[in-house]
Amino acid sequence: MCFAERNVPSLNSLTQKPPVAPAIPLLVGMIAISFAPILVRYSSAPVSVQGMWRMLFTLVLMLPFAGGERLRAFRAIKPSDWWLLLAAGFFLALHFLLWMASLDYTSIASSTLILSLEPVFVMIGAFFLFKDRLARKAIVGLAAALIGIAIVGAGDSGLSGDAITGDLLSLLGTLAVAINMLLAKRILERVPSFQYSLIVFAVTAVCFFLYNLATGTDMTDYPSRDWLAFAGLAVIPTVLGHMIFNWLLRYVKPATISMSVLAEPVGASILGLFLFGEAIGVWQVTGGAFVIAGLTLYMRSEAEAYDRPAEKANQN
Repeated sequence: MCFAERNVPSLNSLTQKPPVAPAIPLLVGMIAISFAPILVRYSSAPVSVQGMWRMLFTLVLMLPFAGGERLRAFRAIKPSDWWLLLAAGFFLALHFLLWMASLDYTSIASSTLILSLEPVFVMIGAFFLFKDRLARKAIVGLAAALIGIAIVGAGDSGLSGDAITGDLLSLLGTLAVAINMLLAKRILERVPSFQYSLIVFAVTAVCFFLYNLATGTDMTDYPSRDWLAFAGLAVIPTVLGHMIFNWLLRYVKPATISMSVLAEPVGASILGLFLFGEAIGVWQVTGGAFVIAGLTLYMRSEAEAYDRPAEKANQN
């Protein structure tokens, strides 16, 4: 899952030589994001508590890098952008609350497959809000991915009402993070990505704190196993996953990063099978094949759109 709209590098920025072969951090990131649903399952704490501490621990890791020029950049943020940042933080909290709760009802495979539809919902939203044009290949990919999710849902409906509830929670959580991403698309035109992430994570943590306070949920009295899960959620899928992907954007195409995120449902499903004994059914395999094929087609369409300006620049 993505935490912030990733800044698209300029055409010349990809000529930089990375300090290590990109395949190494890319593999680390792909493995790291697969652990998000595993760590959620590992903890017995309410998901609102997990989400709060995940954000707080991530903020602690980011704060040492927030001084100097980055600190002065906060003062340049306009009041209208602060409202958008608050909204982005709220929808990120809503995403965590719904998606993490889905893992109590449905399988890791189904939940993460549905979550992988995030770029599809972002694409639809961008079409209506920003008039972004949709290539034919992207539309075909969208249709295939949606068919895949319908197949997964049909299979889960035969299991139990709880499985369908979990699928719906994951779908709503995916819609919430898509709204978060659309807001980020607007905000990051004016606010640097580090400041965006720091503010949105802080707002998300506050939203969880207020939710826990309103519902009377205990926020501190948990065994060491849960605290390890809280810290793990901040370090593994966040720092070693999404932040590595953000760093890699200086050296590889955005479509490469987007394609790697497809490893999450695959990796998480395999981990769920070995760690929790969750069998992967025929419906999930069939639906997952449609989803991954559809998203692959969509990502290729994005890659082609990204390459066109470079080709024009080379011709000039």
